[in-house]
Amino acid sequence: MLEDFQPDIIHVVNPAVLGLSGLFYGKMLKIPLIASYHTHLPQYLQHYGLGMLEGLLWELLKAGHNQAQLNLCTSTAMMQELTDHGIERVELWQRGVDTELFHPDLASQEMRSHLSQGHPESPLLLYVGRLSAEKEIERIKFVLEAIPEARLALVGDGPHRLALEKHFAGTATHFVGYLTGEELGSAFASADAFIFPSRTETLGLVLLEAMAAGCPVVAASSGGIPDIVASGVNGYLFDPEDEQGAIAATQHLLDQQQERETIRINARVEAERWGWAAATRQLQNYYTAVSPCSVFTLTH
Repeated sequence: MLEDFQPDIIHVVNPAVLGLSGLFYGKMLKIPLIASYHTHLPQYLQHYGLGMLEGLLWELLKAGHNQAQLNLCTSTAMMQELTDHGIERVELWQRGVDTELFHPDLASQEMRSHLSQGHPESPLLLYVGRLSAEKEIERIKFVLEAIPEARLALVGDGPHRLALEKHFAGTATHFVGYLTGEELGSAFASADAFIFPSRTETLGLVLLEAMAAGCPVVAASSGGIPDIVASGVNGYLFDPEDEQGAIAATQHLLDQQQERETIRINARVEAERWGWAAATRQLQNYYTAVSPCSVFTLTH
C-alpha cells in the first residue's frame, strides 16, 4: 500500500510493532522519516515487574529512533531523557488541546451530582484516563482518606479496573466508566480538583483538557508535567515520592476558595496557549524541514 501511495514523508508514532514497518519502508523506499515519542515505555516496565529489561528497551528505542531524520518529543523533560539515552536529532513538538470542547462553561450541577453519586455539596475530586497500573491511581486513596468529606470520580476504564475497585472498596469512589464529547468536558468543568499521580507521562494531555475546562490540577512533578503546570499559579505540583505533599496540595486547594478561582482562571489561560492550530503549524514546519521540495496542507 505504501509503494502504491508513494508518500512524501513517513511519520512513525512510537516505532514499535506496527511502527517497525514504517522504519522498514522508509529506509527501503528512501522516504524521509519522522518519529515521535509519546509513550514512556521504559518507565512502564517498573509497574509490570519487568524493570530488568529497561536497559534493553532503551537500546531498541535508540536503534529505531536513530533511523529517523527527526525525533519529536512533547516535553523538554522527555527531550533531555531521550538525548541522555543516545537518541539523536530530538526536537520539541507542542501538543494541542480542544479549547472549545473543554471549557468552563460546561460546568453543571447535574454532572456534579452524577459524579458524586448524589452528593454535589461534597468536595469533588476527579481522575480521567486509562485505568492501568502505570497511572498509579491507587495513590489517590491517601488523599481521599485524609479528606473524608471528599468524593472521588474515576472516569475511564482499563485492565486495572478490577484491582482498583477492590483497592477503593469502602471509600466514596465512583467508577464512572467512559465519557466522551461534551459529557467529558462537563465532568472536568464540574469538579473541584483533578488529581493526577502518574510519574510516566511524556506530557499529560489530559491535564491540558482539565485546565482548559477550568479544573484545578494537582499532579506529580514528573516527566513533562512541569512544562504546563506552574505550581501555585495554574495548578499544584507535588513531589511524586511524597504522599503528604499530594494531600497538603489538595487540602490547600479545597480550603482556599478565592485562590482556587484564581487557579481556575490561570489554568484556562495556559490551556489557550496550547490550541491545535499552533501545534499543527509546528508539525507542518517540521515536515517541510525534512522534505523541503514538498508542500503540505494539514487539517486539524
